[in-house]
Amino acid sequence: MTSPADVPHLTPNQINALVVLMVEARRLTNVELKELAGFTLTGKDNTKLVDLGLVDTDRTHRPFAHELTEQGWRVARQLHTAPPPKAGGSTTRSLFVVLSNLHRSLDRLRVSHGDFFKQTGATAAPSEPRPEAPAPAVTAAKAAPAAPAEVEALVRSAYRDLATAPGAWVGLADVRDRLADTDRAALDAALRAMVGQDDVRIIPVANTKSLTARDRAAAVRIGNEDNHALAIGPA
Repeated sequence: MTSPADVPHLTPNQINALVVLMVEARRLTNVELKELAGFTLTGKDNTKLVDLGLVDTDRTHRPFAHELTEQGWRVARQLHTAPPPKAGGSTTRSLFVVLSNLHRSLDRLRVSHGDFFKQTGATAAPSEPRPEAPAPAVTAAKAAPAAPAEVEALVRSAYRDLATAPGAWVGLADVRDRLADTDRAALDAALRAMVGQDDVRIIPVANTKSLTARDRAAAVRIGNEDNHALAIGPA
């Protein structure tokens, strides 16, 4: 779990920028930031967030465009663990209350911030009539299994929410809890496929006496041994 000390000291405007980029979950230009939230990300605020590795800014053309990095997502998810900056006043403190309740609710629902805020296709207008549901079949067809790339994306999203930092070890038991609705065989196949990627490590726990029944049940068999921990990112 990230502690308040792990969250850098940020100004109210820097915090606002991280939050807006998180909830929009996409690259935003300064024009879009101005239209959405009434401010732009420029000058010292932009420089600090880029230097901290929290925001990636495209300066190849104007208006400049900004997007959260993986580290930026981690800090944005954990902002509520740090004390609000005094300069922010009641508005910033209220934002931190919202962030704290959002974090608690998503944790209870086992939904990642990335999945919650990700952009989806346009929805039907409220006035548009909804199509009638087809009559239920006598035998319900099984849902098509998720594609391997989709399962891998779910694993990476769950890891980002659980890991204290890129490359930190996370128990597979915790990953499986986050992905409880994912087919076990599909998840195992995705984990085995991910082992071949440069940034992924899946290992057994050396001290088997420390394993709980939950850890053993969550293990994935790779080669001739059970593996219990996952790390994604630099070693």
